[in-house]
Amino acid sequence: MFKGLKPIVYNGQEVWPLVEGGKGVSATNHASAGAWAAAGGIGTVSAVNADSYDAEGKIVPQVYKALTRRERHEELITYAIDGAVEQVKRAYEMSNGKGAININVLWEMGGAQPILHGVLERTRGMVAGVTCGAGMPYKLSEIAASYNVSYLPIVSSGRAFRALWKRAYSKAAEYLSAVVYEDPWLAGGHNGLSNAEDPRAPQDPYPRVKALRETMREGGIADSVPIVMAGGVWYLRDWENWIDNPELGQIAFQYGTRPLLTQESPIPEGWKTKLMEIQEGDVLLHQFSPTGFYSSAVRNPFLRSLEGRSERQIAFSTQEAGDHLFQLDVGVKGKNFWVTRGDLLRAREWFGQGFTDALKTPDNTLVFVTPPEKAEIRKDQADCMGCLSHCAFSSWKDSETNSTGRLADPRSFCIQKTLQDIAHGGDTDQNLMFAGHSAFNFQRDPFYSNGFVPTVKQLVDRILTGD
Repeated sequence: MFKGLKPIVYNGQEVWPLVEGGKGVSATNHASAGAWAAAGGIGTVSAVNADSYDAEGKIVPQVYKALTRRERHEELITYAIDGAVEQVKRAYEMSNGKGAININVLWEMGGAQPILHGVLERTRGMVAGVTCGAGMPYKLSEIAASYNVSYLPIVSSGRAFRALWKRAYSKAAEYLSAVVYEDPWLAGGHNGLSNAEDPRAPQDPYPRVKALRETMREGGIADSVPIVMAGGVWYLRDWENWIDNPELGQIAFQYGTRPLLTQESPIPEGWKTKLMEIQEGDVLLHQFSPTGFYSSAVRNPFLRSLEGRSERQIAFSTQEAGDHLFQLDVGVKGKNFWVTRGDLLRAREWFGQGFTDALKTPDNTLVFVTPPEKAEIRKDQADCMGCLSHCAFSSWKDSETNSTGRLADPRSFCIQKTLQDIAHGGDTDQNLMFAGHSAFNFQRDPFYSNGFVPTVKQLVDRILTGD
C-alpha cells in the first residue's frame, strides 16, 4: 500500500480515492467501469452515445434514418439514453456492491440535459454521481439533486469553479461530492484551456489546485470534499507530496489513459496495440475539434491530415484591396477572390499537387483539398445528427433555428463519426485517437513489458503500490 493513501467515504461507503476517467464515445463502458468499482474504486460509465445491445448481445449500430437534422437529433437522444441505461445496469451488476459507479457526460454534447434526465430516471439507486465538463454546466447540480445523485464538476481553474458555485452549485451544496481538476495541458480528450493560457506553456498543477481549494474554502466547502487530480496521473509516487497535504485538503486521483490498456477495456485490439507504440511527444494538443475546445489526441495520419489542411490555407478579399491585388485562378469558380501574390503562387502549387478544390472557412480564408476530401467533408456535414450543442464543422446548433449562423468550417471534422468508428474497430490511422500526454509510459513502464495487458483489478492493485 502506498504511503499515506487511505480510503475515502463516497456514496456512503469506503472506496479507494482512485477514479476511472469517463472517456467519450464507448471508450469506457460497463465492463471497465464495473471492474474498476469491483476493485474498490470509482468506476465511470461514459454516457456519451453509449452502446446498446440486441437480444443476442451484439452492439446495435447507431444508424440514422430520419431526413432532417432535427429528427436525427431526436434519434441520437434516444440512442444515448438507451445505451447509457444499459451500460449503467450492467456496470452496477458487475460491481457486486463494491466501490461506486459514476456516469460522465459532456455539457456541450447535443441533448445533454434530456439525456441526463432520461438516464438518471431509469437508473435510480445505481448511479452514485455525475461527472461533467466540456463547458460550464450550471444546471448540473439542479438535475443531479432532483434524482438524489451527487455531482462532480470538471474544471481547469479555481476561477471556473467560483463562477459555477456562485451562480448555481451553492444552492445544492450537499450534493457536491468532489471537484475534478482536469489539467488542460496533460489530460486526454477535450481540455479547458482559457484564452488567457498559452497551450505551449504548461503550468504546474500544484498552485492551480491549491487555488481551487482556496476558492472552495471561500464557499464554505469542507476539506473532506475531495479535489480529484485528473490529467497526467500515472505513478502515485509522483504525487506523494499531494497526499495528506493540509494546503490541498482531501485529494483523489483520476486515471483516464491507463485503464484503456486493460483486458476489460472496450476499445479494439488495434487501438490497444497503438497505445503500446506511443513515444513522448506523440500526443498533440490541438484546436481542430468542432467543439471549439482544445483537445489532446495521438498525432496519427488523421490528425496530420487536418494539420496539412490548415497549412494549405490563404486569406482572400472579395474585392481588390491592400496587397490583395491578384485574382485567384485555381480551386474556385468565379472571379471575386483576390489574394496576395505569394498566396496566388502557393495556391497554384497546391493545385498542381492535386489539392484542386478550395473551400471557404468562416474566417474569410480558403483551404485547399483533394476532390475525395471535399466529397467526404460535404457528405459528413450533410449527415449531421446534432451530436454537439453547437458544431463548427456542420454549423448545427441546439436551438430553434438549428444553426450557428456561421459558415460550416471545413478545417474541422465530424467528431461523432470518427469516435464511433475508432471505438468499434475502425482504422487507428484514419480516425481521431484521444490519449493523455502520459501515454508514452506504456512503452517505459516495466508493468507493461513483453506486451502485458493487465486486468482492471491487477491495474488497481499496481496503482495502490505507488507504481
